[in-house]
Amino acid sequence: MKRTNYMLAWSLSICLVSLAGLTGCSGSKPQADQSPAVQKQQQGAKKGVTVPEWSNKAVMYEVNVRQYTKEGTFKAFEAHLPRLKELGVDMLWLMPIHPISEKNRIGSLGSYYAVQDYKKVNSEFGTAEDFRSLVEKAHEMGFKVILDWVANHTGWDHPWTENPGWHTTDETGKIVQPAGTNWADVADLNYENSDMQAAMLDAMKYWVSEYGIDGYRCDYAGGVPKAFWEKVRTELEEIKPVYLLAEDDQQIGLLTKAFHSNYGWQVYHMMNRIAKGLGNAEQIQKYGDRFETTYPQGAYPLNFTSNHDENSWVGTEFERLKDAVKPMAALSFTLPGMPLIYSGQEAGLNKRLAFFEKDEISWDNLSMTPLYQDLIRLKHENEALWNGSAGGPFRSLGVGDKRILAFERTKGSNTVVVVMNLSGEAVKSSVSMADMAGSYKLFPSQTAAEMQTEQPVDLKPWEYLIYTK
Repeated sequence: MKRTNYMLAWSLSICLVSLAGLTGCSGSKPQADQSPAVQKQQQGAKKGVTVPEWSNKAVMYEVNVRQYTKEGTFKAFEAHLPRLKELGVDMLWLMPIHPISEKNRIGSLGSYYAVQDYKKVNSEFGTAEDFRSLVEKAHEMGFKVILDWVANHTGWDHPWTENPGWHTTDETGKIVQPAGTNWADVADLNYENSDMQAAMLDAMKYWVSEYGIDGYRCDYAGGVPKAFWEKVRTELEEIKPVYLLAEDDQQIGLLTKAFHSNYGWQVYHMMNRIAKGLGNAEQIQKYGDRFETTYPQGAYPLNFTSNHDENSWVGTEFERLKDAVKPMAALSFTLPGMPLIYSGQEAGLNKRLAFFEKDEISWDNLSMTPLYQDLIRLKHENEALWNGSAGGPFRSLGVGDKRILAFERTKGSNTVVVVMNLSGEAVKSSVSMADMAGSYKLFPSQTAAEMQTEQPVDLKPWEYLIYTK
């Protein structure tokens, strides 16, 4: 979903509240602090949906087909699959592949999210058979493929606009754009219409049954009734096990019967603030400490330092995070949740990609690839870092300085300890290892390290250390 003025205003207001003493910052709309009673209720009563086993240690990769290559086609992207296999990612999320509406189009190419037809592919990307070939090739290589699905709205020349009652209308009967937005290129769908709901569900089932896709990233999931998403989950599971990601962080109930994961906007905004000196490591520590009480059992966020919206509308990770790019990337892989890599991040992408026009990614410099390969290997090889219930819980470790984040995650016999200086200043302090003291290996060098009960640390600006055993 393309970023809007009202979303930016919401985000700014929440960040200002955060600076006043709260630790949360949502990317969508304000979220009140949860009372102990609410937290207790969530902890004791809610259980997330059963996740496909193949997602337990998965790393997601977002594919911007238009900008990925000079050709901007499925075939051209397919040539990158061997490189992505070497990178180590597991799940490919393709931004919407459907034809883009021409009516009220913004720019010459328009927004992926102004869908003209849910059962066709964008001819600019290739044919339906080209897409089938991509999915089959990806599956042969061990990837899972999920599609970006836009269920809240359509483009203005979508055939459904001819069906009375399928879209939201004003008092004069005129179809309207989604309320409270500046999305002039899309028309709001009316979920009180059962025929429209049936057609939407049929279209979602089509790509799973006919092309074998493995799930959906659901755009603006909070703008669609929860009951619809729960029906989607039930009926798609009758075809095959699928993975569902909600672009939402407000409606935690979406994670009980519909979605496996939602957006980690809260951590994303914390990262941005800390990099600017407007926050500190203690905020991340408090987030991790309350994680088990805020997420349904087994559910988790998608952690990211960039994606298509953040890159185009807010800035690249280098603009926002500056010298903190690498520690924040490492944080996205070690906190509870599934990590995301956006197209070009492994190539050090340092420009905002145009959203409505052609703006090709350069693959000349793969300078960030070794870092991401290491982090993916860390994720895959350490069960403590796996996703949801497959991984270990977050447990903060005592520190002598608020600029230092220290935590451990343990699953079975595997433990990962993370120590980070989340500031632009050198820090000397200590970490209270308590019962976690012992022999470890420093990642990625595998150098032996003996961690003391009170472990002294001497960290350079933004330096981080990861220990495994």
